[in-house]
Amino acid sequence: MIGQLEQRQAAKEFSGKWEGIGYEKGDSARFWISLLQDVYGVENPTDFIRFEDRVMLDHTSFIDGYIPSTHVLIEQKSIDKDLGKAIRQSDNSLLTPFQQAKRYSAELPYSDRPRWIVLSNFKMFHIYDMENPNGEPEVLHLKDLEQDYYRLSFLVHQEDRNIEKMKEISIQAGEIVGSLYDALLKEYKNPEDEKTLKDLNTLSVRLVFCFYAEDSGLFGRHRMFYNYLIKHQSIHFRGALIKLFKVLNQKPEERDPYLEDDLAAFPYVNGGLFEHSDIEIPRLNDEIIDIILNKASSGFDWSNISPTIFGGVFESTLNPDTRRSGGMHYTSIENIHKVIDPLFMNELNKEFEKVQLLKTHNIRIQRLEEFQEKLASLKFLDPAAGSGNFLTETYISLRRLENEVIKNIFGMQVVLGDVVNPIKVSITQFYGIEINDFAVTVAKTALWIAESQMIQETEDIIHTNIDFLPIKSDAKIIQDNALNMNWETLIIEGDINYIVGNPPFIGGVYQTGQQKQDMRDIFGEKAKLKNLDYVASWFLKTMQLMNKRPSIKAAFVATNSITQGEQVEILWEPFLNNRISINFAYTTFKWITESKGKAAVHCVIIGFSKEEISPKTKLIYSSEGKSIIANNINPYLVDAPNIIVKEARFPFNNRKKMVRGNQPTEGGFLLLTKKEKDELLSKDPEAIKWIKIFMGAREFIQGKERYCLWFADADMREVRKHPLLMERIDNVRKMRLASQDAGTRKKAETPWLFRETNNPETALVIPSASSENRRYIPIGYVDKSVILSNLVQTLPKGTLLDFSILNSNVHMGWMRTVAGRLKSDYRYSIFIVYNTFPFPNLNEAEKKKLEQTAENILQARELYPNWSLADLYDELTMPPELRKAHQENDKKVMDAYGLDWRTMTESECVAELMNMYKKLSNA
Repeated sequence: MIGQLEQRQAAKEFSGKWEGIGYEKGDSARFWISLLQDVYGVENPTDFIRFEDRVMLDHTSFIDGYIPSTHVLIEQKSIDKDLGKAIRQSDNSLLTPFQQAKRYSAELPYSDRPRWIVLSNFKMFHIYDMENPNGEPEVLHLKDLEQDYYRLSFLVHQEDRNIEKMKEISIQAGEIVGSLYDALLKEYKNPEDEKTLKDLNTLSVRLVFCFYAEDSGLFGRHRMFYNYLIKHQSIHFRGALIKLFKVLNQKPEERDPYLEDDLAAFPYVNGGLFEHSDIEIPRLNDEIIDIILNKASSGFDWSNISPTIFGGVFESTLNPDTRRSGGMHYTSIENIHKVIDPLFMNELNKEFEKVQLLKTHNIRIQRLEEFQEKLASLKFLDPAAGSGNFLTETYISLRRLENEVIKNIFGMQVVLGDVVNPIKVSITQFYGIEINDFAVTVAKTALWIAESQMIQETEDIIHTNIDFLPIKSDAKIIQDNALNMNWETLIIEGDINYIVGNPPFIGGVYQTGQQKQDMRDIFGEKAKLKNLDYVASWFLKTMQLMNKRPSIKAAFVATNSITQGEQVEILWEPFLNNRISINFAYTTFKWITESKGKAAVHCVIIGFSKEEISPKTKLIYSSEGKSIIANNINPYLVDAPNIIVKEARFPFNNRKKMVRGNQPTEGGFLLLTKKEKDELLSKDPEAIKWIKIFMGAREFIQGKERYCLWFADADMREVRKHPLLMERIDNVRKMRLASQDAGTRKKAETPWLFRETNNPETALVIPSASSENRRYIPIGYVDKSVILSNLVQTLPKGTLLDFSILNSNVHMGWMRTVAGRLKSDYRYSIFIVYNTFPFPNLNEAEKKKLEQTAENILQARELYPNWSLADLYDELTMPPELRKAHQENDKKVMDAYGLDWRTMTESECVAELMNMYKKLSNA
């Protein structure tokens, strides 16, 4: 593996060598082979990358480059080609290099579909993460490769097998603990009693520590724990375990001088883990003894577990209802580093790298010692510590860096004789707050295990032993409700430097009464907190502490909802008012946890501080850690001014009013499937005059058939002559009368009507919810024959001009930024998206151009009469005529706004729109 310094030098030489060179066919293979071999250390690059793979479209085409092991597809162009400009294809459509690459991707076997698409013209790279195919590319210039070489590491990076092995071992260990936990619980006399569960948790933690201490050599002799217990494999097993726990809590001088030799040989542990002798231990039946001796002790090696992962897996032995009510998530090592690396580890690693480069030996050693003292002075707080994942992985990362410092100080010399313990970083630098007492114990144990493992790594450097037992240090992790306590009471000396964590995500409708009160205590009784996620409380409480201690920097994982829709104003307005800056952010990605259930939630990561960081150092990361430099990161996590888009009851400049479709609230008696419609008409053919097409978002997008009975303009005297219709109407009345909602009961007076009765001659339709995988939300026209449901928004008498602008990439970029989300799908809101959207001021010539491009989109759709909108707007299979029509419409709309469609990214367009919004909202 190439080291960082060597890799940076190789990147510098590579960029210098290829400056100004770049013919697509003649230089492509040489370019990529050299990059992979010289910069990224691939030993046999011709075996690693394939060139000119054939794909069959309507003609034979060839993929420029493909890396199977990392699923990277490369589209190479000559040095004079613009990577953002569309190129005419053989079918006469215009496709950008990215669209061309996506078309190749669609023809590959599913297992070969690329995770990454890389466009290159030799002087720059456009990198697309296909987890977010509609996102903007990360752009990397060849001239910057010396500094930014790590941004192409995904070309060769395969997940480290050691981490993968540790994951597997840790999850297996968790499964063993789970089976042991369940078997023990059955033997308790009062298994639902709170004290019983606390004692069981304590017992489980003690056993896990013994399993680990035995396999890692902490107890001393090989299989010491197993050999002691195997002698008591009978009715005496429980008593033997109780005796052992007592001995582990006694210093040698405090022990019974006549203690059996096998017990006396165990070391004193300390740390409080075995402190209480009054915990209830049930009878240990044959199943439990078998799990302890054979599955856990002799049958499994605990020395290689990852304390970071295992802490979370271990915690999963809690009752699932307890986990759910606490909103806990168990976090992978990779995801933790998305928080701690940009917050502090990247900066510390760079500082260490600079010290290494010092030429004078004495000065370098002095600076290394000063740097080690700095590492030992840093303090970290996780105010939602859970099982200690963040604290444990932070400790391990800090200690690994310290071990590099120790290695540089000691060099390669072999240390003889006694040596002073060179370790200065301690788990006493780590603070945590956690509401669950078991999780607190797990977190402390995970840190002890991590400390033991890191001491062993240090021993390998200095070639001498360092005693771990008795435990000499303790992390300051306390049990409490973090939202009800003053965090400063935990910080006895100095200051907290960094606050990190993954606080619980709990939406408004799922919050308990206590959790709602927690939020009111922090935000104030008058705050509108109905839909604000519980995680926001940790953000605001951290902000309040920053106002007292402005040197603190923080980063949290959060549900993406706090950067979307109405939640933005509630949370982020206080941040902006208190001059809190966002320093880095990960936009929405799936956060995969290491729990048994492998939970996945849609998250963001936000790093923030009171102190403004240097210009041009703010970073916005994609889901895989690829970053772009931002001038500013606003609450929507885009590079744009700090503007909050607030709900508007009416659109700007007296534009047409958009309304929601009609809410039926009829219990299923006025709505009809195709089968129900046909059955009704077979019995009452005259009912056809009151049946209309009914269309919500699903029916509109996917072309599904659904119908309704519509009596808004009916003569009810005539309807009364139809018993089947009247029976349905009566059922609606009964359903509404039985409702607990007063408005619904009031509507029982007119049971033949929907709650709303909007039925314009024509209307533009926008689904309230639409997949994030579409570049454009499908928008279309309906006439009076269609009744629209409340699951779509509608613009009555919408014109071609409206259609053009609302279908444009400009409007879609605005929507993607300010709209709320359902998981990651778009939620189109009238008050947040449409009413706030700045429409352009147009002259007559511009209006005609946009009306024509709108007409072109509609005509392109008509070429595919049997395709649903879902078919038409699938990014992989979008017809070329429709794509071209949208591209032309996008260009004309951007021209109308005075935006340069040749060079501007979506986020740059949104930044301009936000400036326009600011002027309009202040007018």
